[in-house]
Amino acid sequence: MVEPVVPPALVDGDGPPVVLVHAFPVDGRMWAPQVAALRGRCRVIVPDVRGFGTARGQLTDPLEAGLEGSAWVDLIADDLALLLDELGLEQVTLAGLSMGGYVAFAFLRRHPERLRALALVDTKATADTEQAVRARLDMAGRVLAEGVGIVPELMRPALLGRTTRAGRPGVVEQVTRLILEQDRRAVAAAQRGMAGRPDATGQLGSIRVPVLVVVGAEDQPTPPAASRSMAAAIPGARLVEVPEAGHLAGLEQPEEVNRALYQFVSELGHFTQ
Repeated sequence: MVEPVVPPALVDGDGPPVVLVHAFPVDGRMWAPQVAALRGRCRVIVPDVRGFGTARGQLTDPLEAGLEGSAWVDLIADDLALLLDELGLEQVTLAGLSMGGYVAFAFLRRHPERLRALALVDTKATADTEQAVRARLDMAGRVLAEGVGIVPELMRPALLGRTTRAGRPGVVEQVTRLILEQDRRAVAAAQRGMAGRPDATGQLGSIRVPVLVVVGAEDQPTPPAASRSMAAAIPGARLVEVPEAGHLAGLEQPEEVNRALYQFVSELGHFTQ
């Protein structure tokens, strides 16, 4: 049995706690614009998922560890719960982007009492299709054999919107650098873990905490139409569509995403004065 561990995390600012869980295949540094915007009024907590960034030493491959089905995302969710214990936090606002959203759904399923509110950013509740599962497993094998150098070219069209790819070279360079700094084993492990995640659509109608859904207008993996459907299924959820942004909207249009998150957290009524 694989036990949960406390993930390394950036903790910055003071106030109501907001946890930001990063996307694949990067690490918590992707949230830098949001940390800068929120830390003046919030306690911002940015963990690195097992194997990524500063959590490189905590790598757990679901195949090698015998983790099947939802077990990998469940383990990451339990890691987060342990981090909250370590920080002495009973409840938090949890925001997850893409893979971080899959972890957020697992956290909602396993630790619902610890959620004050939920932000689902460029993510989806549905499980992978058989074709998507095969693609994840194929990529995992290729990355282990060839290294992370193949990943930016493979994933850039999915991660970044056409506006960013055409006119924001700094963001393209930043994302490429973040990908190339990851451990190939972590990239493969996450692909295998995400391939086994369960369908969370059945959870949507029973969510009873405030929910914000954010999506880039040019997002291909989790398109706006899917986010609209997800938001419509969650009682009282708010939807924000970010123009000229793709799957990594927080990096592509940081001011828009910062504004949405800041307004959402502020309206929860627990900002310190």
